[in-house]
Amino acid sequence: MLSTTTRRAFSALTRPSLQSATLSPLRSTPAALHRLLSALAVLEQRDGKLNTGSLSAITAAQKLGGTIHAFLAGSSIKPVAEQAAKVPGVEKIIAVDNAAYDKGLPENYAPLLVENIKKGGYTHVIAGHTAFGKNLLPRVAALLDVQQISDITAIENDKTFVRPIYAGNAIATVESSDEVKIITIRGTAFPAAEPADGTAAVEEGVDPKVESATEWVGEDLAKSDRPDLATAPKVVSGGRGLKSKEEFDRIMLPLADTLGAAVGASRAAVDSGYADNSLQVGQTGKVVAPQLYLAVGISGAIQHLAGMKDSKVIAAINKDGDAPIFQVADVGLVGDLFEKVPELTEKLRA
Repeated sequence: MLSTTTRRAFSALTRPSLQSATLSPLRSTPAALHRLLSALAVLEQRDGKLNTGSLSAITAAQKLGGTIHAFLAGSSIKPVAEQAAKVPGVEKIIAVDNAAYDKGLPENYAPLLVENIKKGGYTHVIAGHTAFGKNLLPRVAALLDVQQISDITAIENDKTFVRPIYAGNAIATVESSDEVKIITIRGTAFPAAEPADGTAAVEEGVDPKVESATEWVGEDLAKSDRPDLATAPKVVSGGRGLKSKEEFDRIMLPLADTLGAAVGASRAAVDSGYADNSLQVGQTGKVVAPQLYLAVGISGAIQHLAGMKDSKVIAAINKDGDAPIFQVADVGLVGDLFEKVPELTEKLRA
């Protein structure tokens, strides 16, 4: 057993000197954290043209504050990549020139994206909550063994995100501890970035050339000279109250042309064959937020409201004064649409 004198001497030898440096644990500052963050915005292209709506992914990535790269794949991709390189804030465009990725088939596009995510060591991968993004990113998340965060409308920090649930009736704030966050964003919540004076470098990406058992056969697209529904500043939308495709075309198309608006439709109208599926607005269709949304013959089911309630001005025409659409409308007209809409169209022309 040590004597009291010996214990005191031992304690003095082991006690740090007051003049010695005090070591404290390293703390990451916000600036240091931003240097560690790196986001990959997955952009869409079709037939050699950049889908400018997908540039919303870059806007969302800018909210994180770290390094931003963008990804593109397809045939003759260089002109599209050079256009995307002009977006301010993007440091690098990763492009893969291969016609196998033109149609965005997830069976071969997902392994391609995963290889480039691993090479870049990205902490966040962001794409639009579009048909392309919803088809691709769940597979990417599965290959990386992480959980996807879907349809976000706000970014609180690098691991906390806000997203609507229950058709927009509730808002959830979710936190992810995954090393790689796989995210789809609601385009109406993040304005598309615009190409300007950016000077991002264009770099060739890794192409694993995965063989796919899926073959692209063809597509039948509804072509129109009217504005694109997803990005149009004005939208006129028709519902089941129009009663037939002939009446839908007779009533809605002249109104849309007079206003210079895109044409939309409720699910009931689409299911009844009044309008093409690509025109559906709602929870299972397109989510839009134009300056003006005019709903004609639409009762206002919650699934439809989820797709348009963020519009700046909502106007509604319906013969039922108790229709739910009037609860969210800024302007409402109770009356027979077969009389009121042609009258409105004529007055707008005048």
